[in-house]
Amino acid sequence: MINLNFRQQLIFDFIRKNQNAQNKDIKEYLAKNKINISRFSITRDLDFLLEKKIIQKNGQGRNTFYSENLTNNLLGYFNVEEYFKKESDDREIKYKNFNFNVFKNLKNLFTSEEINNFKNINKKYQDQLKTLSPTIIQKEIERLIIELSWKSSQIEGNTYSLIDTEILLKNNQEASGHKKEEAIMLLNHKNALNYAFSNKEEFKKLNFKNIENIHSLIVNDLNIKKGLRKNLVGIIGTNYRPIDNQHQIIEALEKMINCVNESDFPLEKALIINLMIAYIQPFEDGNKRTSRILSNAILITNNYCPLSFRSIDEKEYKKAIILFYEQNNASYFKELFLEQFEFGVNHYFQK
Repeated sequence: MINLNFRQQLIFDFIRKNQNAQNKDIKEYLAKNKINISRFSITRDLDFLLEKKIIQKNGQGRNTFYSENLTNNLLGYFNVEEYFKKESDDREIKYKNFNFNVFKNLKNLFTSEEINNFKNINKKYQDQLKTLSPTIIQKEIERLIIELSWKSSQIEGNTYSLIDTEILLKNNQEASGHKKEEAIMLLNHKNALNYAFSNKEEFKKLNFKNIENIHSLIVNDLNIKKGLRKNLVGIIGTNYRPIDNQHQIIEALEKMINCVNESDFPLEKALIINLMIAYIQPFEDGNKRTSRILSNAILITNNYCPLSFRSIDEKEYKKAIILFYEQNNASYFKELFLEQFEFGVNHYFQK
């Protein structure tokens, strides 16, 4: 996460608003805000913004101007730390209701440079698999299932420790002092992930059946209705409200499925699923759990390393999702998502 100081944030906000901003324009704007600094200091701030690829430089000499470096409307820079200093009622929310225009931007979420980079990272994972025996691979799959089940459940408030989760999933032995539902939640993750590993062909092309099958496994025996919801749901920590009727839920899911199937890059497919199932909230409960398992099913099917999310800070994960809800900004979630992908490649299926 890139944090800008007050002056850098002012400069960036000015460039974003005006585009084609020149050094003299920025200096005048800062002066109006009672910030009088030299052109050298402004250039230093601009160089920092350029280094972080937040802005881009065009032209030469006196004709040099700066604009926001925006490859996709969902991926602009956002100061996450400043945004979440305010409580939900005090934040300026751009989208309080579901924005159907978001589908226009659910493509080209990765630059060609990023695609090549992460294909090479994944090749390391594929090469590692070739050196391992079937027994070791199965043990690593078991380890990943345990850690993903634990972290995914922890994000949803489950209080099992990683050790207790391992004992539960290996020996079916529940930990004392915990609710029965917590054990069921963890076991459901295991069953859903085993289903994904055992039915790879099913996830080559996303469809309604894929989504509902995973959700059904995730919420089994948890007193949660299966199938698409018919009523409005609220989300803790945000004033965003998802779609309130089943007709539009179906429409949104169809659009999401098309976006996923049209993408040729497995990491983009998985990223879209993580964001959009959480955003659409098609089910009464279990949406984000479903999104994490389903996105992993897509990765597994396409021979990409699954994500356990083991090292992610659940608070930052929730911030990234809320930022997408309220601003349709996916930059922070994409950053966390790719960090977890690299973590997976470097920590699982090692020789």
